[in-house]
Amino acid sequence: MNLAGVDLAWQSERNPSSIAYGSLNHDVLMLNAVDPAVYGIDEVLGRLSAIDDLVGIAIDAPLMINNESGQRPCESAIGKTYGSRGASCHTSNTKRFPDAKSVYLSGQLSDREYTHLGKDRWQIECYPHPAIIEMFGMPERLKYKKGRVADKRAGQKQLASLLRRLEESPVLPLRFDGYTQILDEVYIDSIGGQALKSNEDALDAIVCLYIAGLYACKAKGEVFGDGEAGYVWVPQVCCL
Repeated sequence: MNLAGVDLAWQSERNPSSIAYGSLNHDVLMLNAVDPAVYGIDEVLGRLSAIDDLVGIAIDAPLMINNESGQRPCESAIGKTYGSRGASCHTSNTKRFPDAKSVYLSGQLSDREYTHLGKDRWQIECYPHPAIIEMFGMPERLKYKKGRVADKRAGQKQLASLLRRLEESPVLPLRFDGYTQILDEVYIDSIGGQALKSNEDALDAIVCLYIAGLYACKAKGEVFGDGEAGYVWVPQVCCL
């Protein structure tokens, strides 16, 4: 079963997206490849469309935006559950994002019969922050995106260490098939600027891929929101 995880740059075509490609065989998830810098929604769609027998895709971006103002109900629900742990959502609405590229991508995938929260061929919206809290049993959000360069490196190294521990997960083992530079502490300490940001995006894409693997395995999860007003699927299982 071929799967993909996408850390989508949906607010600007000038920013790169990252895609992690994997395969699920006998309840083991293999990371097969990572595209750390894919520019443009159409290019993201092209990369996904080129995967033979792609079954499921987990995307970190708002795939449905129907509310004119305020937050989507799913964003408010995530905030109520995870806000005290530092994992609230950003606000999405049609006034702020009248032509969101993420909604366009989701619509194109729907035309290709990737059903939201489906069974045989599907797409799901995910959000790494609460997923990381649940998958790794953490008390609060892992801080690896903001702050000083040293703080970002430290956060990435912590996330990389957690991902490596998934190799022995009793829930869903993750194998890396040689893609270890992204997870290498020496490498993370050696980079800065755009290279550090690209590594962050690649780590997020791997998290999204693992979320896709959990969904495919029918692991316990919660749907915040619904398929009409927008939703986020968050795993509810500790994987270590």
